[in-house]
Amino acid sequence: MQEDAIAGLQKEALDAIAASQDLSELENLRVHYLGKKGAMTSFLKGLSDVSADERRTLGQAANQAKREIASAIETRHVALQDAALKARLEAETLDVTLPARGLPRGTLHPVTQTRMLVEDLFVQLGFEVAEGPEIETDHYNFEALNIPPHHPARAMQDTFYFGDGRLLRTHTSPVQIHTMEKQRPPLRLIAPGRVYRCDSDLTHTPMFHQVEGLMVDKTMSFADLKGIINAFFEAFFGVEIETRFRPSYFPFTEPSAEVDIARVTYDADGTRSTSDWLEVMGCGMVHPNVLKAVSIDPEQYQGWAFGVGIDRLAMLRYGIDDLRMMFVNDLRFLQQFN
Repeated sequence: MQEDAIAGLQKEALDAIAASQDLSELENLRVHYLGKKGAMTSFLKGLSDVSADERRTLGQAANQAKREIASAIETRHVALQDAALKARLEAETLDVTLPARGLPRGTLHPVTQTRMLVEDLFVQLGFEVAEGPEIETDHYNFEALNIPPHHPARAMQDTFYFGDGRLLRTHTSPVQIHTMEKQRPPLRLIAPGRVYRCDSDLTHTPMFHQVEGLMVDKTMSFADLKGIINAFFEAFFGVEIETRFRPSYFPFTEPSAEVDIARVTYDADGTRSTSDWLEVMGCGMVHPNVLKAVSIDPEQYQGWAFGVGIDRLAMLRYGIDDLRMMFVNDLRFLQQFN
């Protein structure tokens, strides 16, 4: 009778295993039949009350039933795992023929775009692009540019100084000094880069971008300077630009001038008119003292130079009215320049 009980328990277990629907249910069946307190284990513990011969026979039958049940559980476990994987793969199937969602594309910052355009236009005019250190000495930032100690022009540039006397350059003019020390005329270069001054408002920031130009040769005149500047602005804005040169003062140029461009408006009938003027850059003929500082004879060579803010050019080109927008990293603003 007990052998029939073993066979019945085995059949019950195998039927339940075959009908199991998931791995959790299968694990519960394993514990129920083969666990420490399971049905087969309890049956084997109950054999202590039978004779030795019968115990041997029933023990062999019970252990065989356990092996059959364990094998069935293992087989069903593999089958359920495969079924679960197949269902997951079907649920996660990707239709590669569907249109792509598309990712947002990045873009160069408007200041970077403007700098690249400025460099490209001047390279087309035969200029070389020169760079130099942003941390400078007083000599390169001031004295070699005809701004000696206690010169009143130093008050025009609020400077960031380090404890050892070095400073953050207030313009890219020191690059011109470094270049003229290493190269002899004729020279034709622009020096773009970051500069620093203690200033901050709608149109000024403590760090901004500037490009300065320099040309030195034996036959340089103010007319050459005007021609280059006019050609640059018309190429930069893509339209005819009217410029105005006003006398000004810079310690490193003589004579010096401020350059204005006309704000052009059109009447209802299409008539073109100039509403006002906007200052955009400073320029002038290189001061003889600057040439002497780099051992270039001002009796044989003349030069002209200019400086313009790249951020200001970007504002004009893209119609931006607050310079601080260039530095807040607002994606809504930057995405407009794709």
